[in-house]
Amino acid sequence: MRTAYKVRIYPTPEQAAMLNRTFGCVRVVWNRTLAWRRARYHGERVKTNFTQANAYLTAMKASDELAWLNEVSSVPLQQAIRHQQVAFANFFAGRARHPRYKSRNGRQSAEYTRSGFRWRDGTLTLAKMNAPLAFVWSWPDVDATTLDPTTVTVSRDPCGRWYASLAVDVADPEQAPATGAVVGVDLGVTDFAVTSGSEKIANPGHLAKRERNLARYQRRMARKQRGSANRGKAKAKVARAHRKVRAARADFLHKTSARLVRDHDVIVIEDLNVRGMVRNRSLAKAISDCGWGAFRRMLEYKTAKHGRHLIVIDRWLPSSKICSRCRHLLAELSLGTRTWQCPSCGTRHDRDVNAAKNILAAGLAVSACGADVRHSGSSRVRSAVKQESPSFKAGSSQVCGTPLRSPMINPPDRTGSGGSSRKAPEGTK
Repeated sequence: MRTAYKVRIYPTPEQAAMLNRTFGCVRVVWNRTLAWRRARYHGERVKTNFTQANAYLTAMKASDELAWLNEVSSVPLQQAIRHQQVAFANFFAGRARHPRYKSRNGRQSAEYTRSGFRWRDGTLTLAKMNAPLAFVWSWPDVDATTLDPTTVTVSRDPCGRWYASLAVDVADPEQAPATGAVVGVDLGVTDFAVTSGSEKIANPGHLAKRERNLARYQRRMARKQRGSANRGKAKAKVARAHRKVRAARADFLHKTSARLVRDHDVIVIEDLNVRGMVRNRSLAKAISDCGWGAFRRMLEYKTAKHGRHLIVIDRWLPSSKICSRCRHLLAELSLGTRTWQCPSCGTRHDRDVNAAKNILAAGLAVSACGADVRHSGSSRVRSAVKQESPSFKAGSSQVCGTPLRSPMINPPDRTGSGGSSRKAPEGTK
């Protein structure tokens, strides 16, 4: 398997100048090639392949206007062309949006392949540099001298910190011992996650805690004259404040996902439409602060790494409205209702705990159908319910041949034309 070690580097002023020049050249190559491809497509109605884009890079370097592109290593420039080709392939395949122009503001990066760097005895030397880069190694149980990186990506974040990411091919890790435990996880805003075992993981609200400081820093930056040194300093303070929020959120998500993967053999979650949910202006900031998408990606690769199972059920399952005991389905349940009593069996439910139990039941039912829910080398999770969507019909008590305890009626229509179709904001419970 392939993994990466991200280390913080401390370049000398000369090395920083060379890296900044490399970032600028990568940005120019990306933007000019993107503009050329777009003009070529709209003018001649033809697509551009990698060979043609690489030839355009050669022509740029040969021109008098852009002769300074030869002052930096050619490897990051060629990698920029390769990444742009992959971006267009993903766009035409419907997996990503159209590639955009790069800005000098924000994170800057450049990727080096084996021909653009030297890794020897745990020291890193990049092309066009005479001295190795100083960095801090943060993995005491890993001997850096034994690594053989395939690529090195150097980056600088907006607050001025430098990093290097070393991509390394390593042996598959040993599978974690089985625990015999399964869990359903219901994500929300008030409580970040509620498990089927009635555990509630509070939402730390990292952005909300630092919102006042961020607002103060941004007001100070707004009062500074554009282009001045003081504005640059104020902008760096804003970037540092945002970096602290990102770091705290990532730390929380890593610890939470690692604990779930360590303690459970099977984890079941919902396929939440986060992109659609953040269009709600009232909840966009709170939903974005939760980091549900990052949390799911962490579960994906951690379950694959440790031999666990991750099941992603359909987002339209009315998990909050179904009684986890007798399977009675409510007609309506407002978001403000946190507890409710089943009119059929009389059981009183906590909304989120009940939803987590239903998520687990749906995941196990789909798993019993033989759907492929285990990650085996792929970074994409297959939504098992979408393989054969469960049909809840009046008088029927089966899901893919797996008996349920009592019948349920039809779920809401995906097009929003029938029943109660307000499942999209379900994650805001």
